[in-house]
Amino acid sequence: MPPTNPTSLCASILAAGNLSASIDVGVGAPRSWGELAGAAAFVVRKAELYGNCVLVATTGQLDAAEALIQLDGVVRRMVLYPPDLSREHLDYVARSAEADWIVTDHPGLESSHCIIERILPPRGRSGNQNLAQGQKVETEWVLLTSGTTGLPKLVRHTLSSLTGAISLRDPSSEPIVWSTLYDIRRYGGLQIFLRAALTGTPLVLSGAQESTAEFLSRAGIRGITHMSGTPSQWRRVLMSPSANKIAPAYVRLSGEIADQSILNQLHSQYPEARIAHAFASTEAGVVLEVNDGAMGIPADAIEHTPYVEMNVKDGTLRVRSSRTASAYLSQDSLPLRDAEGFVDTGDVLELREGRYYFAGRRDGTINVGGLKVHPEEVEAVINRHPEVGMSLVRTKKSSITGGLVIADVVLKRPEQPEGSGAQALQREILQFCRAELALYKVPVGINFVSNLAVSQTGKLLRHHA
Repeated sequence: MPPTNPTSLCASILAAGNLSASIDVGVGAPRSWGELAGAAAFVVRKAELYGNCVLVATTGQLDAAEALIQLDGVVRRMVLYPPDLSREHLDYVARSAEADWIVTDHPGLESSHCIIERILPPRGRSGNQNLAQGQKVETEWVLLTSGTTGLPKLVRHTLSSLTGAISLRDPSSEPIVWSTLYDIRRYGGLQIFLRAALTGTPLVLSGAQESTAEFLSRAGIRGITHMSGTPSQWRRVLMSPSANKIAPAYVRLSGEIADQSILNQLHSQYPEARIAHAFASTEAGVVLEVNDGAMGIPADAIEHTPYVEMNVKDGTLRVRSSRTASAYLSQDSLPLRDAEGFVDTGDVLELREGRYYFAGRRDGTINVGGLKVHPEEVEAVINRHPEVGMSLVRTKKSSITGGLVIADVVLKRPEQPEGSGAQALQREILQFCRAELALYKVPVGINFVSNLAVSQTGKLLRHHA
């Protein structure tokens, strides 16, 4: 599948031809790709925006989509500020990106670095003086991802690197209606947005205040055929009473480890769907997709995935391709690539019987008396219990071992067990763990909770007690 080489997002949408296909976010009338590509509010300001850096910080996904379509190829740099990111980081991001303008639907939003309005002129800036008016601009797309200091990392891409895994559809193929559980200002959601935009495909996105059940009902009415999300998001879908409102032909998981439990549950809920799990990240780009229904990656895929080079070094996956980000934007960040151009993903892989399995994140282990525990490995076991919907394994400080393993568990049943019933189920889950895990990996306690926090990146919010 050769990578695409788009000139600009707007031009590529116009070239795709199917301008009547629309984006539906559940608020107001759907907007067609043609309408977004010809949005007058931006067209009349392009001369002023030319060559500048623009920070896109809207609440709704549709406003963000319009900005991305109109600004690519016009501005030198475009920063996607997701709505879940704290506004206290706005000044830091604006300074790091050297932002000239901000596109926002928050007129009261304040920043000491930029004037905030829908679109306002910059303070004493006039864009990149080295660019002649009308000259083609290859816009830098800057995505934000979590940093170790609490401040977000700014990751630089181009439209070419973001669309390298997208191929054009055969017009004679079955109609597709895309949807995603991600927000399009995060890498996973942006991939689906660009895929739909470049192929002229209808796209159904969630509304800002929409519940999972409401979104699934609307997605079902819109006839979605393809949907993506993280394993945590899909677990929420499966626990929703509206899970049967959709009948996708293709289900895609990415962003977290897809264990066998979630793959089996999705196959059971949507038996006609092709269930695929992909490995991708903001820094490494889209790496590969696994379609055989099993967790992990076939070993030969590491060596023979087209357009992507991979290796496992010091236990973690490293990736080199035209789809990876070019660099971190913040000056105090470490290099994104090593001397050979590989991105170290930080994801720990273990080879067993011809297949690589994700154990967890290198920086996310729990230290139990000097022994390392990957929370994801324990969660994969707990999630296989027939009464468990999802789980989060975390650490609790211990003066003796340094850390203890604790598990918060959401059950599939709507009512919470109490008293002796709860204790019996806790013992059963712990015994389930002892049968498959080394003793130091077995949780010392099981807490039944009504829900687990999932960020707008779609991932479980991990924390330390």
